[in-house]
This record gives sequence, C-alpha cells and structure tokens, in this order.
Amino acid sequence: MEARVRALETLLTAKGLVDSAAIDRIVETYETKVGPRNGAAVVARAWSETAFAAWLKTDATAAIASLGFGERRGTRMRAVFNSADVHNVVVCTLCSCYPWAVLGLPPVWYKSPAYRSRVVQDPRSVLAEFGVSLSQETQIRVWDSTAELRYLVIPQPPPGFETMGETELARLVTRDAMIGVGLIGAGDATP
Repeated sequence: MEARVRALETLLTAKGLVDSAAIDRIVETYETKVGPRNGAAVVARAWSETAFAAWLKTDATAAIASLGFGERRGTRMRAVFNSADVHNVVVCTLCSCYPWAVLGLPPVWYKSPAYRSRVVQDPRSVLAEFGVSLSQETQIRVWDSTAELRYLVIPQPPPGFETMGETELARLVTRDAMIGVGLIGAGDATP
C-alpha cells in the first residue's frame, strides 16, 4: 500500500497536479498539530486543575481552544465526564463526525455501519467487545456527534493521579478512552 501511495504521489507531482511541499505540510500537521496527544493534554489538564475541568464542562470549545487546539470554524465541542455511576460513549450515527483536532483521524471501526448502529441500540455489548465491562448499575450515555457539535469523553482519572504531573497523566490517556470505548490503563483496543 505504501508503495502505491508513493508511486501515485510521484506521478501527481511530476504532472504538476500536487505540490509535494503541501503534502509535507499536511503530514507535519497530522504528526505534530492534531491528534490524540491534544485530547490527552486536555484530559490531563482537566484532571489536574479543577477550574479547567469546570470550564470544560460549561464551555469545552473555549477551554480546549485555550490550550491551542480546536475544531474547524463553526464546530463546537462538548466534554462529557465519566464517573463511578456514568460512562459516556461517542458515535456519529449519520456518518463519521469526529473531533480531528483533539483525536486525530477517526479509527476505521468508528466509521463502520456496525459500530454506528449497534452502539446506540446495545452499547453495553459493544463496549464488552472493546474489553470494557461495566457493572449493570453503571449508566451508559451515548452521544451522537454532528457536523456542528463534537464530543470528548473525559475518562475517570487513575488512582493516585493527584501526585502525577500533566505530562505523565497525558501519557495514560488513549484515543479509545476519549471516545468512551476504552478505560484508562487498558490501552486502545480494536473489537
């Protein structure tokens, strides 16, 4: 696949249809400026600073933008917080609306019709397929992203988080946990 992409890029560049510098800027953007590291920084800040967490609850778009991250113009963000009693999961039932600036490119399963339909109808079973087993007492809330409103799950912090720095905390946060199909400390899983 990589060889095909390189061959296509070479051909399009040779014909003057693609600017290789523009491709380099796009790759650099996805390597350094957007992606789950941004979301992990938001989560770590929320765990570390009560005032930031409160701001995130009331105006996630502004709170996230204060860290230098944000979605495209006109797209708002909402942060939903997991607790001992509530677990949040994000889906886009219509297509694959996803907060690229804070989570990067969406995983393939996020865009699949099976995930989009099943997580709404039977979220507990879908979560189990990701390795997330919740007690029957835990309420599961499914949030449907749109082109105008995207969601970020703030997972529960790990034990002992109070003594950890933001950088250390951010390393514990995974893309899956910020979608709600993972737990802190479990890593990302593909069903």
